Amino acid sequence: MKNNYYISSYCHIKNNTVRLNGNIVYHDNSETFSEFIKNLYRAENTKYAKFFKMDNLSKLAFMAADIILKNENLNTDTDNNIALVFSNKAASLDTDRKHQTSIQDKQDYYPSPAVFVYTLPNICLGEISIKYKLFSENSFFIFDSFNADHLFNYSNSLLDLNKSEAVLSGWVDFDDTNYEAFLYLVSRSGGGTIHDKQNIITLYNR
Repeated sequence: MKNNYYISSYCHIKNNTVRLNGNIVYHDNSETFSEFIKNLYRAENTKYAKFFKMDNLSKLAFMAADIILKNENLNTDTDNNIALVFSNKAASLDTDRKHQTSIQDKQDYYPSPAVFVYTLPNICLGEISIKYKLFSENSFFIFDSFNADHLFNYSNSLLDLNKSEAVLSGWVDFDDTNYEAFLYLVSRSGGGTIHDKQNIITLYNR
């Protein structure tokens, strides 16, 4: 018998706008991503000491996850069995460039450990896991474009095999001045939108 899973919440961040379940919950006219994401962090009253040390990709992923999980009233005082399945097309390229800049000038050679630590895209998964005490599987995949098929199949396999109680899945991409986050939470119960490929694509394109 085929199991039906459900998308209970989803969040989209791009163009200085945050949508939760299709509704705009935040927008400003910041001229840079750095200014926008800091304003969003403060507006959400999010508390995480390491936020301002993160790279741009991690800040983007962290805030999208934070908005969804707060909406789900997740208890952060206990361990949570939620897997993370993220993807993008640029990996950690934005931070890789910063690291390269710091080492290419032989006259001013200083590779920053604070930058180097974020030269893997999956580091953002660790930040989210620490904040929300997530102790399930996490994976970060690189594709040329948004891949609903893979997100659907991989997330469902984790639920089918009882590897997690829920999966936070989606697309988080940052490259220079271009950024986009689309995350959704899928689980066995709770109602909401049926988790299938077409619905994932529909929500992503809203």
